[in-house]
Amino acid sequence: MQLVVARIGRAHGIKGEVTVEVRTDEPELRLAPGAVLATDPASTGPLTIETGRVHSGRLLLRFEGVKDRNAAEALRNTLLIAEVDPEQLPEEEDEYYDHQLIDLDVVTKDGIEVGRITEISHLPSQDLFIVERPDGSEVMIPFVEEIVTEIDLEEQRAVIDPPAGLIDDRAEIASSRDEA
Repeated sequence: MQLVVARIGRAHGIKGEVTVEVRTDEPELRLAPGAVLATDPASTGPLTIETGRVHSGRLLLRFEGVKDRNAAEALRNTLLIAEVDPEQLPEEEDEYYDHQLIDLDVVTKDGIEVGRITEISHLPSQDLFIVERPDGSEVMIPFVEEIVTEIDLEEQRAVIDPPAGLIDDRAEIASSRDEA
């Protein structure tokens, strides 16, 4: 199975380094020197990572054969793709790869069907499940343990305990002005 692990950003400096937008929880494994990655578009790869380092909070990579700024800039917006065994699980308990979560049924703790996970949105503060509801609409569910109480890969479902208003419009708004 192929997974997108990063997107190449702009060139950094004059020696062929590029910034990368990391799209994996395991950059030390997937983006290590010596790793050979497929690319999208395929015509720019495969690329072999020569060196990597963190600079001002951004990962910088240099690829074999990319020796100057012009060659690095030509790689901009290229997706880096790693080959991953579909049966492989993340090292930490309660961690999941996106491909394990996509297409899971989402139900409330009471067994009410909410929909199906169609996408995982990775935001700086937290991840979101994008869930397609049976009527075709979408709802976003924060992937935090207070809301997503169980992931059952064998049953292919995610159990949620949503606060009022997250998946319906029956939220109760409390205000001190109501008491006056």
